[in-house]
Amino acid sequence: MRHGHLESPTITYETWGELNFQKDNGILLFTGLSPSAHAASSEVDPSSGWWEQMVGESKPIDTTKYFVICVNSLGSCFGSTGPTSINPETAEPYRLAFPVLTIEDIARSGHEVVKSLGLDRLHSVVGASMGGMTSIAYAILFPEIAESVVSISGSARAAPFAISLRSLQREIIQSDPIWNEGNYDVTEEPVLGMRLARKLGMLTYRSAAELEQRFGRELIPEERQTGESFGLDFEVESYLEAHANKFIGTFDANCYLYLSRAMDLFDVADHGGSVEHGLARVGASRALVIGVETDLLFPISHQKRIADGLVDGKREVIFHSLESIQGHDAFLVDMDRFRPILCDFFNCSMNQPGKLREA
Repeated sequence: MRHGHLESPTITYETWGELNFQKDNGILLFTGLSPSAHAASSEVDPSSGWWEQMVGESKPIDTTKYFVICVNSLGSCFGSTGPTSINPETAEPYRLAFPVLTIEDIARSGHEVVKSLGLDRLHSVVGASMGGMTSIAYAILFPEIAESVVSISGSARAAPFAISLRSLQREIIQSDPIWNEGNYDVTEEPVLGMRLARKLGMLTYRSAAELEQRFGRELIPEERQTGESFGLDFEVESYLEAHANKFIGTFDANCYLYLSRAMDLFDVADHGGSVEHGLARVGASRALVIGVETDLLFPISHQKRIADGLVDGKREVIFHSLESIQGHDAFLVDMDRFRPILCDFFNCSMNQPGKLREA
């Protein structure tokens, strides 16, 4: 692996709300693999954000109460330094000369944003999916900063099943001839590889039960059929095709490879010899851990292990195991289940600490 360092990397972020006088109402939000820092609409950018129903005035993460900071991950392609950025040593894009990226690197880059805003305390650090990993990493690396930590559909270490799936996605991208060892032209990206990787990804983001309920064996109407021998016949195939086409042109292939591998490399045990010892380094006084029972990528057992590991006799730990059929993506779409949980956590007083409270 190509380890190295970056000189003065750029980290893009957006904010909502206002700091209070004590400067202790900040919430740092980490994203999943592919979103930008645009979590919610604002006067500056009124377009809908990736967590529009969760962040904003009178929403669970209420921007009339909290100062919310969402960072675009280091290694991504929405303004933060990544493989598409110019390497000052060569005046060319980094491409595969970009150093190995870790979840801890993303957490540290988020902390640089926090420091740049003059904050030495946060009300909470929050993340879902890859962001759930990053929120835990942040709470371990900077135990005195965040009063609370929220991990949604994350993990203390990548599971072999998830590693295998992401490895296959990376292989699919790299097998596209246009990828060209990472040296593709920005005007001609490895579209086929990205389309197929996205289709595989969509199958892991949702659940078999949801696909059965939404599509069953429903056929595509005749007027939409291509007539090809092995063309699309079923609505579920059309669904995957639509999501793959929507993804094309919105995310860089090399950035995808780096962030995907960063998730595989993450292991809380690196911070103490075991997952339990690593989680013991979290300094937050409150923790919220949410998992979904149909999540293939981040099994509910992983969420339970995080919650159990955070119980130390002092910290309030709340664990939710949700029955949503929408799999890993439930935190983006199943708002009826997620909104009340986040609303309670951010707007209710602290309960009895020291025990795991399962809801």
